[in-house]
Amino acid sequence: MAEDTPAQGRAARRRGPAVRVLLVDDHQVVRRGLRTFLEVQDDIEVVGEAADGAEGVARAEELRPDVVLMDVKMPGMDGVEALRVLREHGNPARVLIVTSFTEQRTVIPALRAGAAGYVYKDVDPDALAGAIRAVHAGHVLLQPEIAGALLSQDASGGGGRAGSLTEREREVLGLIAVGRSNREIARTLVLSEKTVKTHVSNILMKLDLADRTQAALWAVRHGVAD
Repeated sequence: MAEDTPAQGRAARRRGPAVRVLLVDDHQVVRRGLRTFLEVQDDIEVVGEAADGAEGVARAEELRPDVVLMDVKMPGMDGVEALRVLREHGNPARVLIVTSFTEQRTVIPALRAGAAGYVYKDVDPDALAGAIRAVHAGHVLLQPEIAGALLSQDASGGGGRAGSLTEREREVLGLIAVGRSNREIARTLVLSEKTVKTHVSNILMKLDLADRTQAALWAVRHGVAD
């Protein structure tokens, strides 16, 4: 009887399906390094690679990954344009943008195009795996400095629904957008958790959204200020 391969052994130890990841980066060495690290994670499976945005779109349509790890700067179709195309096609994959600290200005267009978050290229490997798990679970990954920039831009771009929010609801929405829990929001705004829950419910109702993740994405895409 043949012995189990390492991959089969990892699969046997999983409690549930692995997070299926597509790597999109124009540097083969980077893709190889990411694959080497991610393949030792029990709950993450690299299902494919692509060397540019156009190939990334094609592979995402073919493989239907859970998460796409997408570089921003690539020849031809870049990461932001590839993300827009995926959203136009209705591809449900969560896209995690990979960028450098000096490319922060590219993060905002990516988030507005539908990215679930971003990581820097020098991210700690364990933090990268954690980020992949987080976006797969439905979380939005935003650093405070980027969230602040998003929330201060295009304050009038929230549309009619933004005008229905009270000043306090805008404050709560801004804190949701940077990943704060109800307890943390209550502490920051000196409110009870029950009051915060009421504000969150009102925000979701007024904006016709299903959950906090949608609220965070709505906030960053529409530039709702505190």
